[in-house]
Amino acid sequence: MKKQVAARKVFAVFALSGLFAAPVFAAAETFVVDPNHTYPRFEYSHLGYSKQIQRFNKTSGTIVVDRAAKTGTVDISIDARSVDTGYPLFNEHIQGEDYFDTAKYPTITYKSTAVKFEGDIPVSVEGLLTIKGVTKPVTLTVTSFHAMPHPMLKKDAIGANAVATIKRSDFNAGKNAPHVSDEVTLSIAVEALKQ
Repeated sequence: MKKQVAARKVFAVFALSGLFAAPVFAAAETFVVDPNHTYPRFEYSHLGYSKQIQRFNKTSGTIVVDRAAKTGTVDISIDARSVDTGYPLFNEHIQGEDYFDTAKYPTITYKSTAVKFEGDIPVSVEGLLTIKGVTKPVTLTVTSFHAMPHPMLKKDAIGANAVATIKRSDFNAGKNAPHVSDEVTLSIAVEALKQ
């Protein structure tokens, strides 16, 4: 009887030591951008008359999040030829050499260099934005973040909104400034499904 009690105590000690030695942080999770619910938009002043809001229709990429470890990465590609102004002639116009020059630079990319968390929620992303072959550091402020199982697709999913302000002229696309504002607000709505 004493031997059984002693054996149980030894087992309990090993079990507890194994519990405390287990990793504290969960593994990082990789999410693939849902192209049907991810639309980067850009907003600018048009001659002072109004704020115009345009968007891109084709976005792909991956987002890696480890909420326990407070780390993550963002790697996004936008098809600049998918720009959508609601007016086909203007779509062609801003794809020209003075603006996106999509014949030479069909892709816009954003690659993170750091993700800042508050608790287990990402609140900003520092990264490198490349437009028209020019790469500049841009920090996205995350205004909302949500993670939960997708109720229809039955997969873990995340969603976020993020904003930043850039200057067109920094990317060799500043024609007609300041009449059409040089300053552009980027607004990104993204949803992504776990791989």
